[in-house]
Amino acid sequence: MDTYLMGEYDIAVIGAGHAGCEAALASARLGNKTIMFSINLEAIAMMPCNPAIGGTGKGHLVREIDAMGGEMGINIDKTFIQSRMLNTAKGPAVHSLRAQADKAWYHREMKKTIENQPNLDMKQDEIIDLILEECSEEGKDIKHKKVTGVITRTGAIYTAKAVIIATGTFLNGKIFIGSSVTDSGPNGLAPANILSDNLRKYGIGLRRFKTGTPARALAGTFDYSKMTEQKGDPEIIPFSFMNDSLSRNQISCWLTYTNEKTHDVIRANFHRSALFGGQIEGIGPRYCPSIEDKVNRFADKERHQLFIEPEGLDTDEMYIQGMSSSLPEDVQKDFYHTIEGLENITITRPAYAIEYDCIDPLDLKASLESKAIKNVFCAGQFNGSSGYEEAAAQGLMAGINAAMAIFGKAPVVLGRNEAYIGVLIDDLVTKGTNEPYRIMTSRAEYRLLLRQDNADDRLTELAYNIGLATEERYNRFKKKKKEVETERLRLEQTQIKADVINPLLERLNSSPITGSISLAELLKRPEINYDNLLEVDGNRPPLSYHARAQIAVEIKYSGYIEKQREQVEKFKRMENKTLPEELDYLKMEGLRIEAAQKLNHMKPSSIGQASRISGVSPADINVLLVYLEKKRRK
Repeated sequence: MDTYLMGEYDIAVIGAGHAGCEAALASARLGNKTIMFSINLEAIAMMPCNPAIGGTGKGHLVREIDAMGGEMGINIDKTFIQSRMLNTAKGPAVHSLRAQADKAWYHREMKKTIENQPNLDMKQDEIIDLILEECSEEGKDIKHKKVTGVITRTGAIYTAKAVIIATGTFLNGKIFIGSSVTDSGPNGLAPANILSDNLRKYGIGLRRFKTGTPARALAGTFDYSKMTEQKGDPEIIPFSFMNDSLSRNQISCWLTYTNEKTHDVIRANFHRSALFGGQIEGIGPRYCPSIEDKVNRFADKERHQLFIEPEGLDTDEMYIQGMSSSLPEDVQKDFYHTIEGLENITITRPAYAIEYDCIDPLDLKASLESKAIKNVFCAGQFNGSSGYEEAAAQGLMAGINAAMAIFGKAPVVLGRNEAYIGVLIDDLVTKGTNEPYRIMTSRAEYRLLLRQDNADDRLTELAYNIGLATEERYNRFKKKKKEVETERLRLEQTQIKADVINPLLERLNSSPITGSISLAELLKRPEINYDNLLEVDGNRPPLSYHARAQIAVEIKYSGYIEKQREQVEKFKRMENKTLPEELDYLKMEGLRIEAAQKLNHMKPSSIGQASRISGVSPADINVLLVYLEKKRRK
């Protein structure tokens, strides 16, 4: 094949899904000449599965992406058709915003943003190879492979100082519907079948993961009278801190359930499932299994919940969430038709499973740079994660750190105490994953500090300092921060007398007071919220939604928040005990062989990260602490 130079860039991004879009935008906004490649430009920010952004844990990621200057929150605020805050019956740490998207609109708006972004080009082409050269580490006799560009299927060469791999489920993609196996990317798009072999050739190990998607059916063929309607929230809460409020006519979703008839059809056809028939090698997601997997694993459950979700305003297709499958089409038709409200649906797109190549994230640094090739960064489902939000979060950080590498600056690595993004990436690169990884609030040790409402408090100043958050965003953040501080002080200083407050307390079944009490002390009572106090608080200033939400949580949970801050200080002491990258753990006395081998492979940056590596025991950590103390004394 003839090759020829087609362009010179700072950063090349392979893939234009949610990871690729955030990576390319972050890179370009930081001043790098960037090019983003996609096999098909219609795949930009495509939603091949669920037409929604956010949800439990995932909503936290979207807010953090937004606080860092990313695009996902802004884009879903433009294109949502329903919005709901989940888990409101629980504590604020697990409140999670979720929005139904018009998936075609979401794609169009993101594509428009990319088209209009300075420093950013996009190209419809398939990357089949990397261009590498050998380089030496400064002051050391160690040689590394370093990326210098990419090659397309047509032979075009694009030079680049850094490359970000964000291939999603396209690498050697195969779609399974019963016994039918098709080489394909998601949504029937072409797969990328050449790059995998070349990555292996360069020492990047690959493995197979699997995911899937349910059927779509025409809206007019559902019987909504047999299902439960799910409306959006009356007050629409924005994802982006750049929006104080939003208004839109919302579209309903619908709730229904499988039943024993459904399960009988599925059980009778287990042998026809690609999942059980042996055709699928890849490991599927634990938290989003196919319907046949659910029926098999949870045989005692009489029903499984399904959500019927609109795919957009300009389409009649509905998404049947909770029912992905690799069973043949005739079986799918039979089991879908056993469900209340779905008896006569017309299926437009059958459910399918998709298998694809991805890497072991243990082969990545905390910056998401490959340990095998210098200046190759990786993001999204290529790293073994699942979900649009997890992908976007990694893409953002890969874009930032590719830029930092070019600038000769230290990488930006968010701690587990700073962001869910930090938890996500640390889990992947330190603990690894044997299945598609999904973020959950339970994975965060300090989740009362890592709430949705304070993501800008935690991250926007950092983003501004590295040049990603705009002046407008930073000024909004400072204004909100001042509002929160001023209002908190006012609530602490404003005293309300018993005769004024007791009638309200009685109506709210709260204990009456004698004398007087501050508004802040009242707000700490579990049965009282910030809006309740408006009745006796005549001097309340007008505040944005984002400021009100943060004030209410920080006062009500101040005692618990302070305890978590103390825990974070202990955590920081472990994270601040750094370990040299060149350390040979096999030569260190006292370490078990398993621990030494894993530490040599992982090369943890700190004692804290070393302590989270599977197979490294507390006794091994003590050996490392003794080593560091001896080194300090010398």
